Amino acid sequence: MVCSACFAQNSKKAKYIFLFVGDGMGIAHVTLTEAYLADRSGNIGSEYLSFSKFPYTGFVTTYSASSFTTCSSASGTAFSTGYKTKNHMLGMAPDSITKLKSVSYRLKEKGFKIGISSNVAVNHATPAAFYANNISRTAYYEIGLQLWQSGFDFFGGGSFMQDKGKTKDLQSLEEITGNNGYAVTRGVKEINEISANVSKVVAFFNENDDIQNLSYSINRKQGEAKLSDIVEAEIKFLKAREDKGFFIMAEGGIIDWCAHDNDAAGTVREVIDLSEAVQVAVDFYNKYPDETLIIVTADHETGGITLARTGGGKQGFASLDGQTGSVGVLDKENGRAICDSINTAAGVGFSTKGHTGIVVPLYATGAGAELFTGKFDNTEIPRKIMQAAGFEF
Repeated sequence: MVCSACFAQNSKKAKYIFLFVGDGMGIAHVTLTEAYLADRSGNIGSEYLSFSKFPYTGFVTTYSASSFTTCSSASGTAFSTGYKTKNHMLGMAPDSITKLKSVSYRLKEKGFKIGISSNVAVNHATPAAFYANNISRTAYYEIGLQLWQSGFDFFGGGSFMQDKGKTKDLQSLEEITGNNGYAVTRGVKEINEISANVSKVVAFFNENDDIQNLSYSINRKQGEAKLSDIVEAEIKFLKAREDKGFFIMAEGGIIDWCAHDNDAAGTVREVIDLSEAVQVAVDFYNKYPDETLIIVTADHETGGITLARTGGGKQGFASLDGQTGSVGVLDKENGRAICDSINTAAGVGFSTKGHTGIVVPLYATGAGAELFTGKFDNTEIPRKIMQAAGFEF
C-alpha cells in the first residue's frame, strides 16, 4: 500500500480523471483478447491492449453487502460511493433508507465538470450508480428523472430505458430532461456541432430508437457510433468548459452481455472496443501527463471464462473471426450451436452464464496511479480517486 502522507507530499494532483469500467470484464477476458490479437498476428502469447500495459496494477474484491457474488448496481454503488450495499440496490445503504453520495457529486462540489457515459442506456445500473439513489436498479423511470437533477455536465450513450415508464403513459424522460436545462443531441455529428453556449448535454449515440444500447461491436454497421466516439466527444465538451478539471466515468457495458451469452467472439470485440476508448484518454494524457489519471477496472467477472488447449498444435484463437454476429442475431435456430462450436475451436470455455465472485483487475496510469496497487476492495476506489485529486473523502 502507498503511504498517504508520502503521496500527499511527493505526488502531483489529478486534475483530469478517467474511470473506465469494463462491465463483467475479468482477467480472463483481458487474457483472451490479448491472445486473440497475438494469434491474428501469427504469434503465441499476448498483444497488449491500451490499458494492460499501464505501469500500475491491482486486484479488486467485488462482493456486495448481501452476496459474495455481486450485481452491477451493488458493485457500481461500492466503487462510486465507497460503501457496500445489497444486490439490486443503487446508491442506497443496505437499510434501504440512507442515500449514499457518489464520488462524482463529491468532485462536482470541488468544481470539477462531470461526464457519465456508457455504450448502454444512460439510466442502466453502472452509469446510474454515479448519479442516482433507488432501492431498485430496475426503477428506470425514477432513476432517469434523477439524471437532470444531478446537474452533471455531460451524459453520453444509449437512450433512456423505459423513456415513458413501464406502461408507456408517462411524460418522456427525454422531453423532461430537455425542459430542464439540458441540450439533447443524437449521433456524433450533432454533439460535435453543439454550440459553445451549451453548458449541459445528454448525447444519445444509438441509431435505433427501439434499442437503447449502441450496437454490439460484432454487429456494428459502418458509420455506427462506438464507445470511443462517446469518450472523444465527452473530452471535447468538458475540456472546453472546465477550469478546475473534469471526471469522466465511461462504461463498456456490452462486455457483460456477451459474457452472459457465453459468446467469446463477441466478448473479445467488446474488450477491444473498450481498449480503443481508453486509447482516446491515453492520447489526452499524453498532452497533460502531469495532471491526468486513468483507471480501468471492472464491476465483477461474468461467465467464468477459461482458456484451455484443445489438443494438437497451437490454440486457434483466430477462429473467433468465423463468427459473423452475436448469438442474438445469428440464425435463430442454430445461433447457439454456431457460437458453441466456435468457442470450442478457440479453446474457450465458460463455467456460468452469470456473474462470479472472482477478483477483477485494475490498471492505472498518471497522476496518483501509484495509489491503485496491490489487492483492495472496490469501496476503496472512490476514496483513492479523491486522494489522487488532493481531497479528503
